[in-house]
Amino acid sequence: MDRRTLVSEFLGTLLLVFFAVGAAVLAGGFIGTLGIALAFGFVLLALAYALGPISGCHVNPAVTLGMLMARRINARTAAGYWVAQLLGGIAGAALLFLLAKQVPGLQTSGAFGSNGFGDRSAVHLNTGGAFLAEVVLTFLLVFVVLAVTSKVAVVGFDGLPIGLALAVIHLVGIPLTGTSVNPARSLGPALFAGGAALSQLWLFLVAPLVGGVLAALAHRLTHPVDAPRLHADAAAL
Repeated sequence: MDRRTLVSEFLGTLLLVFFAVGAAVLAGGFIGTLGIALAFGFVLLALAYALGPISGCHVNPAVTLGMLMARRINARTAAGYWVAQLLGGIAGAALLFLLAKQVPGLQTSGAFGSNGFGDRSAVHLNTGGAFLAEVVLTFLLVFVVLAVTSKVAVVGFDGLPIGLALAVIHLVGIPLTGTSVNPARSLGPALFAGGAALSQLWLFLVAPLVGGVLAALAHRLTHPVDAPRLHADAAAL
């Protein structure tokens, strides 16, 4: 396995957590839900172009699982990606935590950009609703990634629909669960938030993986392995 791919997944996940979750933690009161959603989408878009040619810029265990099920990567590569992503998520959250502690009066315990349901949801979404929401939201992300990429790498304009999809997902998901769709994104902030964020973390580790599996299965039906990839102008006809 190329060491560069693991470094790319680690660094990409670190930057995603630091900047995108940082938008919620440090600037949420200034930019609102729309700004946070755009931050997630724009950061992933930028990373897709920067790291896509190296590792595919999964920066998300659910995306890697989808790629594994689509047989674009093998189990050894997937395992390496998962370790790099989880460590990157923790490192990004640690860096964000260090910065947040320099802001007078900023609360980090209990929230810190972590995900939640019940009384930790803006609309008090229950456990079942949160699980369903995360499955469906992750389904869209992973399905789009699989549909617009022909291999493991993100090339050309592939990053644009992926970034847009993540932004839309956050517009819908932020009021529901804070939007995970990414176990690595959820793990890091929860470790530093503590309390209920940790006790509810299981849902944001499991549900996105379920969504990734379902997306890969759906992709097999809509995009058979032996079917040619359509160009954008042909697909529009």
